[in-house]
Parts: sequence; structure tokens; C-alpha cells
Amino acid sequence: MDQIKYLKTLALLGCDKKFVKISAKDLEKEIDASDKTVSRHLKLLEEEGLIDREMTGTGQNIMIRPSGMKLLSHEFADYKKIFGADEELELDGTVVSGIGEGKYYISISGYMKQFEEKLCFRPYPGTLNVRVREYSLALRRKLTEMPFIKINGFSEGGRTFGNGYCYPAEIQGVICAIIVPERTHYQEDLLEIIAPTNLREKLQLKDGDDVSVIVGRPTCR
Repeated sequence: MDQIKYLKTLALLGCDKKFVKISAKDLEKEIDASDKTVSRHLKLLEEEGLIDREMTGTGQNIMIRPSGMKLLSHEFADYKKIFGADEELELDGTVVSGIGEGKYYISISGYMKQFEEKLCFRPYPGTLNVRVREYSLALRRKLTEMPFIKINGFSEGGRTFGNGYCYPAEIQGVICAIIVPERTHYQEDLLEIIAPTNLREKLQLKDGDDVSVIVGRPTCR
């Protein structure tokens, strides 16, 4: 919770968009903590890769890293769940071919069990890949503000499998979910979508076809 408190305060001071000169005294007033405590927490945030700091002769410049903003986005999504926000996003894109990894990962029992329990459907072993159109990219960046369902990572057969986040959605009346692995690098304009059926076959889709993905539609009905 201290992470969120400090990141929120830094964001309100403008550190979400650029480096801002921040002194421990500035944060001491905002957070109501001692100078020593503030300095310790800033060091921890930097070590955890949540902020960047540039030390200068007169203080320090701070900017929140994308990983830190992601934490704040998830916190925001939780509050939207609590207060019943019902916003939806409509993302337009075109169907593209994937590289076949989706089928393997979705079929792993540690993931499949969670999909069934949390999404209320057993996914078809494969993903529909949708390339978001350029004019929808601004909306795509709001995806992390939407309510999500966390799929927990686990270890199996000597391997470690990471967390993932599912965003309930719908395509042409068919329930589905956008799945975003918790990893540093991903293609911002690409959506990987799971559903209880083969979406290509059911909706007669092929590469290059236009689709609209409505995010925010519950999968458990």
C-alpha cells in the first residue's frame, strides 16, 4: 500500500509525464512522514524499477516508470469495480495471424483451471489476434484502467509461468477476454483474445477482416 501512496503522490506532482525536481521535504509534507522514511521509500521504489531518479547537486529529479504507472492503473481499476463503474471501450482492428504460442500456454492446466473458475468459460486452445487500428490506439492505452481479472502465475515441471490479466470483452455477441501477460515488452497494438469457441470459425473470420472488440462486457452471466 505504501507503494501506491508514494506513486500516487508523485503522479499528482507531475512525475507521471516527465522528470520533476522533488525534494524529500516536498514529499514529507504531502505524505506526512519523516524525511528519513521518505528517502527510504524512494530508494525502494527505484530498486523495484517503479521510478527513475536523477540525483543532482541541488536535489533529485523523479519520473514514474511504466511499471509504476501500471500499478496505479490496476489500483484505479479496482476502485472502478468497487464503485460500479460501467464504462466500455470499443477497439477496432483487423484479424492477423499469430505465431502459435497461445495454444500452448492456454492449454497448461495451471492457467486453464483459473480461466474456467474466473472467466466462467473453458477457452478454446488458441487465441484470436487482432491488430488495433491506429485511430483506436489512444483507447487501447486506456485498457489498463478497465476492470480486469488476474490470472496468477505458478510453477510446474520445473518452469515458472508468469501472471496475466484478463479483460472481459465481447466480439459480435460472443463473450471473450483479452489476455495481457505481465511482462515488460509487448506489442501495444496487438490484442490476444481467448473465447469458449474458435472465433475464426464461429464468426467466419480470416486475416485482414475488420472486427470490433467491446471491452467491459462480463464473461460470467
